Amino acid sequence: SSPVKRLAICFAQAPGDDAVRAALLGVAEASYVYTTTKSKPEGRTLQRVVLGVANVAASKPLFDRVVATVKGIELAKEWANRPANYATPTLLAGAAKALAKYPRVDCTVLGPKEVAKLKMGSFMAVAQGSDEPLRFIVLRYNGAAKTQAPSVLVGKGITFDSGGISLKPGPEMDEMKFDMSGAASVLGVFRALAELQPAMNVVGLIPACENLPNGRAVKPSDVVTSMSGQTIEILNTDAEGRLVLCDALSYAERF
Repeated sequence: SSPVKRLAICFAQAPGDDAVRAALLGVAEASYVYTTTKSKPEGRTLQRVVLGVANVAASKPLFDRVVATVKGIELAKEWANRPANYATPTLLAGAAKALAKYPRVDCTVLGPKEVAKLKMGSFMAVAQGSDEPLRFIVLRYNGAAKTQAPSVLVGKGITFDSGGISLKPGPEMDEMKFDMSGAASVLGVFRALAELQPAMNVVGLIPACENLPNGRAVKPSDVVTSMSGQTIEILNTDAEGRLVLCDALSYAERF
């Protein structure tokens, strides 16, 4: 809440990498402001930070890595902090598609028909109680040879989790907008990768849907069939995370 617009950070002695990293991350964390849904948005007051280091040239690679990290963290915060009506599965897919403007980043978004062809029965079961259509998001960062196996990140993308028919208690249910923070973290990683351009391959998978209790919602005792062909008896519809993630993990096997 400080009105300070410019900040200088100096160290009592020549800082090591850990000190520089901590200072930069601390400044970013302390000055972060969420504005998207505010009627009178006021962003960061802090506009310029000068960091005193012993050797600018030697610290530059570390500085660039931390700045890339902050950009990823703040993209993750942006989408995690949004309320569910500003972060539907479709809007989340749009955020992923926007990352494809960066070099070496590709994005493919699968809708209900494509997911049905893949026989992701457990993922579809969670999504069927919502009027918002599901999205299965596939992000790829291609920084190494095609023959090099990628690291695969899977992020839970339940954009709102009411618990379904096994309804959660009302108090603090608003915090269930954060049930897609795993998905937001995957978006953040790809934003950082776009800045850093490392020599590696990375795949990000996001099964995105809402878990709501309408007349079509999955019921306790229902049995569904996952992409792997296993049948699953659903005893509590608020255990939706494992249902969406197991199909995403089965999809990941192809990589």
